[in-house]
Amino acid sequence: MTEVHAVVAGPAPAQATPDHDRPDGRAGEARVRELLGRMTIEEKIAQLVGFWEKEDGEAVAPLQGEFGDAVKLEDFARHGLGHLTRAYGTRPIDATERAAWLWKFQRDLVTGTRLGIPALVHEECLTGLSAWKAATFPTPLGWGAAFDPELVTEMAAAIGASMRALGIHQGLAPVLDVIQDPRWGRVDECIAEDPYLVGTIGTAYVRGLQSEGVHATLKHFAGYSASRAGRNFAPVHAGPRELADVLFLPFEMAILDGNARSVMHSYTEIDGVPVAADPAMLTGVLRDRWGFDGTVVSDYYGVAFLNLLHHIAADNAEAAVQALAAGVDVELPTGDAYLTLRESVRAGTLDEALIDRAVLRVLREKLELGLLDATFTDEPPQGVDLDSPEHRSIARRLAEESVVLVANREVLPLPAGRRVAVIGPNADRQAALFGCYSFLNHVLVQHPGVETGIEVPTILDAVRDEFGADLVTWASGCDVDTDDRSGFAEAVATASAADVAVLVVGDHAGLFGRGTVGEGCDREDLELPGVQRELVEAVLATGTSVVLVLLTGRPYAVGWALSRCAAVVQAFFPGEEGAGAIAGVLSGRVNPSAKLPVSLPRSAGAQPYSYLHPALGEGSEVTNLPATPAAEFGHGLSYTTFEHAGLSVPATTPTGGALHVTVRVTNTGGVAGDDVVQLYGRDLVAPVTRPVAQLLGYRRIHLEPGQSVTVELTVPTTRLAFSDRTLTRVVEPGDVELWVGTSMRRDTEASTTLVGATVPVTNDSPRWTTSEIR
Repeated sequence: MTEVHAVVAGPAPAQATPDHDRPDGRAGEARVRELLGRMTIEEKIAQLVGFWEKEDGEAVAPLQGEFGDAVKLEDFARHGLGHLTRAYGTRPIDATERAAWLWKFQRDLVTGTRLGIPALVHEECLTGLSAWKAATFPTPLGWGAAFDPELVTEMAAAIGASMRALGIHQGLAPVLDVIQDPRWGRVDECIAEDPYLVGTIGTAYVRGLQSEGVHATLKHFAGYSASRAGRNFAPVHAGPRELADVLFLPFEMAILDGNARSVMHSYTEIDGVPVAADPAMLTGVLRDRWGFDGTVVSDYYGVAFLNLLHHIAADNAEAAVQALAAGVDVELPTGDAYLTLRESVRAGTLDEALIDRAVLRVLREKLELGLLDATFTDEPPQGVDLDSPEHRSIARRLAEESVVLVANREVLPLPAGRRVAVIGPNADRQAALFGCYSFLNHVLVQHPGVETGIEVPTILDAVRDEFGADLVTWASGCDVDTDDRSGFAEAVATASAADVAVLVVGDHAGLFGRGTVGEGCDREDLELPGVQRELVEAVLATGTSVVLVLLTGRPYAVGWALSRCAAVVQAFFPGEEGAGAIAGVLSGRVNPSAKLPVSLPRSAGAQPYSYLHPALGEGSEVTNLPATPAAEFGHGLSYTTFEHAGLSVPATTPTGGALHVTVRVTNTGGVAGDDVVQLYGRDLVAPVTRPVAQLLGYRRIHLEPGQSVTVELTVPTTRLAFSDRTLTRVVEPGDVELWVGTSMRRDTEASTTLVGATVPVTNDSPRWTTSEIR
């Protein structure tokens, strides 16, 4: 019997909003305009700012100590409030108690202010709701490694349901920055180095979160990840073609196809112009080109940074005028700059119509979210389970799909009965499983002595459960990022007495220098932090087989380990169920299926690097410093083998049509497994240089031993579009190479010729590759 599955690698249509409540509906639009007409300038500005209730010593945003709250929340919100910042995610608080406080605060806004408009509550939710005792999922790099948009949608919906239950309306995720340089600390927040993978996975997240009535916020528009030398806040000098064809693409997909309702500007400056003050970006691209009709919010303190860091404004008042005119509607997390807008209007340096424009956008968003009718007279939620069995199941499945088997010299899976030495600084640390924006590493680390609040087995715990505690020994060896080698001797002795050493090394995620990866934790090199490589070398010298497990938020230069260790396993902060997923891969209970969403570099000197480079980016004989990575984008091994054969595509394809591609995939091994079918293409001749390889589509499939299926991929020619010499995005006629492999390497090849006139790309052009399995 033939089984047929149809998959669209993108979001389902957005849920319909009743016409009378739609911001573009006549009744809804009349309502918000009538409300605006009744507002004083103080009430208008109140809708354009947030308030963040902080305590001394808390530092979870850049230069947070430079800013202070001059008034109490009740006084600040006497004219209303646009956003309430991080009501749950600033410190460890009981969710039920906080919800009761929040419901009362919102009731007071409804009954105690003249207009009775509740605040929009926003929260971080990159790896799950950032709140005490909430589920923590794999980092976005893990989503990218899984190549599974449907599962990411399921995860985001679960996150959104928790948020909505607690009265949270907007989530500050996903991050759609395309990875350019692994030295950048915020790589652990990103999905991949390929913009199409970022776009499909990121839009899947938007789709899931917004399906539960929580607005997603796309971060960080745009160019943030292309900073010079991988330094946070560093200038960007990306050309308009790279912006349009690489860095904008995921945002374009999430807005046009995912109907994302909010966008956050990036901190960066591009060719000398800070994005927060650039109307060409925030109005020209977002609204005029893509038709975005949601709200643009500032990254935290980003408006004031126009004065304090970029120095294009003499003071916060000038910064506020520039940002508002450019298209920043709401200042977060507080109103340090926008509270000066009234004086600017009175001084004649700001047209009040710009304030009205932003206020209308905020009111439309609150209308969409149902806030304009909310009274908060209902009972606040009691006992919301933020880490339910459903959350744990999704976290486990995504963690299992995200673990990459990079190298294996037939030592894995480990047979039962082996004596296993678990060694390394990340082997028995809960925090080693989580990224920078997890609650544990983002907030809880500043509250020593407070319990984690969720069940988080460490790698050591999971390996003991998997193989039997009596067969597992353990030694730390060293810390993540110190030069203390005093534990080496114990580690060597422990490894020498075992049949195999599972050596768990990598990162500690943190903020602003408090970690080895994370926001403000950039690297000058890509060696393992501290003395961890020396520890690996010492254990290798024992002659015991070494399985190197990398728990990291970035790819490190570990080419040396690929050739010397018995196996190398890469996990990008796999979350609360990550330890069990890794132990399952070690035992064979889990057949690894993940693929590298970012190249494993050979050296820091080759950075920035992307597999999307043109021919001159490869090196070869033209330089003595080739950029070839240690492991390429899309690489990942399995305990079975897959054959890709018979790639077929018509000889010619209209420039305005689609490539109809088929390939036969067979599980040629002895165990069931998942393959990620990856279709790549190359435009052979074009008026501007094109990448030597480009991911055109992908599909995760499950095959039993010996099973064969035909995968049909329908690729719109716009997947091959580029910005020509006039910076017009077009599809041009010409020859195209195609290939399929288990990575970007070629298993089976074909070619086609695009024929017809040059076709410009529009908002209505298809962007998604679809697939069927027969």
